[in-house]
Amino acid sequence: MLSPRLYHFLDERHGDYTALTHPRTVTAQETANAAHLGGQRFAKTVMLKLDGALAMMVMPASYRLDLTRLSRALGGGEVELAVEAEFRDAFPDCEVGALPPFGNLYGMPVYVDSRLAEQPEVAFNAGTHTDAVRMSYAEFERLAQPQTLWLAQVM
Repeated sequence: MLSPRLYHFLDERHGDYTALTHPRTVTAQETANAAHLGGQRFAKTVMLKLDGALAMMVMPASYRLDLTRLSRALGGGEVELAVEAEFRDAFPDCEVGALPPFGNLYGMPVYVDSRLAEQPEVAFNAGTHTDAVRMSYAEFERLAQPQTLWLAQVM
């Protein structure tokens, strides 16, 4: 079941998406495999602190984030990975580790790696470790309104 906040958001904005159910997974790459999607099309959400404020970075599951590159792209501010205790309470309707990439629903900015933006279709966690959403990248961009950056590296 999609997180209630995500479901209502998609419904209110007439989002064009497909809900997917898959066996319980923990990592984004496992979820991509369980949902029969490639690691290039499955988007993982990485929680960050940018100058102390929470933000989301969304990238292909098969990539890793370069924090130095991100800091440069954002003007040189302090960038670090957020730890679970720092963001858990911001997502009361989601399981930790299964956050949907819609920071706009939770009052935080969303940045997306440009290589994900090149995909015609993307999928991502929907708030649980057994549910995902698939939609066109254009639809994701319309709904999430992310800032696009070139950042990730192949793992």
